[in-house]
Amino acid sequence: MMTTEEAAKTAEQLIVPDSVQKAQLAEVVTKIVNTDYHQLVDDLISQAMWIGLKILLALAIYFVGKWITKWILRVLNRSFERRNVDMSLRNFLRSMIKVVMMILVILAAIQTLGINTTSFLAIFASAGLAVGMALSGTLQNFAGGVILLLLRPYRIGDYITAQGQSGTVKNIGLFSTQLTTPDNRIIYVPNSAISTSIVDNYSQPETRRLDWTISVSYGTDVELVRKTVLDILNADSRVLREPAEPTVLLKELGASAVIITVRCWVSNADYWDVNFAVNERIYTELPKNGVQFAYPQLDVHIKQN
Repeated sequence: MMTTEEAAKTAEQLIVPDSVQKAQLAEVVTKIVNTDYHQLVDDLISQAMWIGLKILLALAIYFVGKWITKWILRVLNRSFERRNVDMSLRNFLRSMIKVVMMILVILAAIQTLGINTTSFLAIFASAGLAVGMALSGTLQNFAGGVILLLLRPYRIGDYITAQGQSGTVKNIGLFSTQLTTPDNRIIYVPNSAISTSIVDNYSQPETRRLDWTISVSYGTDVELVRKTVLDILNADSRVLREPAEPTVLLKELGASAVIITVRCWVSNADYWDVNFAVNERIYTELPKNGVQFAYPQLDVHIKQN
């Protein structure tokens, strides 16, 4: 505990005497009076002009660098078109080159302002490490995009199913794949998920097999069904004869119907058109030839005692 005398001495030491305060004030007033304001204003204007020139130079570097980046991207686009580079690879390389070029331009502009880019890069690297750990999923998406471009399980324009989503591939970006659904919805699927999942690519093969299942009543002439359906398929020029001829087979004797399966091959582009057209022809032609479609039925027998 501090005694009363010690506290009084400490208070005296903290109090500045009036004579000292007057001397300090007089010194400050003397400096203000003797200041060369014209020189001060000239120095301030000179510094402001120098800082303004640096800012203008940094802006000039930024906009010129941005223009050069666009010019390089245009040159790359023309080169990609001449070499018929895949569209998905084009978009990926363009995005990556644009990001790298803009980072270099921004660093050059910052250095023009007098900021030490070495220290800035060190800070950026440390921050990048922390952000990278926080955004590990985003980095996985980037790695997934690289894998997709190397393995090419699909390309822009392909119709695929992945991660429970179906659509036409519109773009393969740095972090996600953009799908357009038949009803014109846009779906973004992360590259990390799609690169490690099962992908159904419907557009890669040139041909696809179409299958129909027809249920007809018991007692129906199967040969009549076969002839009628084959006539429908043979009349359609879009139905292919390779890799196999159209077939009509009795698949199953069901509980209340005879199940007949129909198969034929078509080109990928004609898949849905042929599917809908043949569906309609089967529905209209079979009844005209006396073939009845089966319906679920239950026979109830009542016994009287």
